[in-house]
Amino acid sequence: MTKVMRLDGTFLRTAMIGLLLAGAAISLSACNTVAGAGQDVKNTGQATTNAADNVQQKM
Repeated sequence: MTKVMRLDGTFLRTAMIGLLLAGAAISLSACNTVAGAGQDVKNTGQATTNAADNVQQKM
């Protein structure tokens, strides 16, 4: 005979908590990544502005 896994409330609750914690961990790590990407974009924009200013002064 094969065993049938019963999905009772305890199992479902534990699975949901695990999924929520995993999602929270991924979201928090993504915040640092997005903040870093934003800083990179800001620095790139500043470098472009500086380069444009240098070219304009030489004209």
